[in-house]
Amino acid sequence: MTFRAEHLVEALRGAGEPTRLRILALLATEELSVMELSGVLEQSQPRVSRHLKLLAEAGLIERFPDGARVFYRLSSDTSARRLIDAVLDLLDDVDGEGDQRRLETVRREREAEAEAYFEQIAPSWDRIRSLYVRESAVEAAIIEAAGDGPFDRMVDLGTGSGRMLTLLGRTAKTAIGLDLSQNMLNIARANVAKAGIDRVELRHGDVFATRLPDRTADLVVMHQVLHYLTDPAAAVAEAARLVRSGGRLLIVDFAPHALEHMRDEHQHRRLGFDDLEMRRWLTAGSLEAVPATVLPPDREGLTVCIWTARRLAEEEVKAA
Repeated sequence: MTFRAEHLVEALRGAGEPTRLRILALLATEELSVMELSGVLEQSQPRVSRHLKLLAEAGLIERFPDGARVFYRLSSDTSARRLIDAVLDLLDDVDGEGDQRRLETVRREREAEAEAYFEQIAPSWDRIRSLYVRESAVEAAIIEAAGDGPFDRMVDLGTGSGRMLTLLGRTAKTAIGLDLSQNMLNIARANVAKAGIDRVELRHGDVFATRLPDRTADLVVMHQVLHYLTDPAAAVAEAARLVRSGGRLLIVDFAPHALEHMRDEHQHRRLGFDDLEMRRWLTAGSLEAVPATVLPPDREGLTVCIWTARRLAEEEVKAA
């Protein structure tokens, strides 16, 4: 894919300003809200919003509302990304060190708040998780989406209390659960032992960089994890990397909603995900998505979606 001449000029004009170059460099690391960008750039929100508007009009970034907030990320268009990569590769420094240092401070603050939250609520995690969800219906749908097995290797990213391991681990020859919270891992160990599942390894690990080998798991699960993350697309890409030929990835999370209090009370960063967005991420990971399972609440609350995607087996690829 390439730009037409007039579109290329527009894109270059859009990028051709120091603050806008700084914004592109920041968004190359993760998606950010206007408020976060304003703090890192040390500029007013109206001024930053003006720069963001020009970058969006030039096709270099994407704007997406999330409840009462608006987030921005680099364009998913291949030509736009090639241009951005080329520009940033040539960029020596436009206050980049200061921006990255301030962004790292924002990250540490977010991580500290999230870690404190999870350590505090770990003992009551399963009860909190089920406040808005018909857990029995969701778990029945997860079992159906996962399939009968048996699985050679199951990987549960962001395992929390280990519920997915106890739900699906019996059909796996080996299973690995990763989580950043040591308190959660301790609870998961107790729950797995209580369930009598002895082929499970629980590790302190990062869903963005699991350090697990490529294409070695025939079932990868991310259950109610993505809405806490700063870069859910990157986490999906890492999960997809682990799926072997013929294997599948299960993502369980919320459909878009407007319950803003979930951010402050439960550390949710994203208020759900729409189907097109999720399917685009799965396709980018070379997985074939099937229609999502949608589970609305009985009364008030959040709609749960189960996205399932497969990596085609070699014979299926050849037949296609």
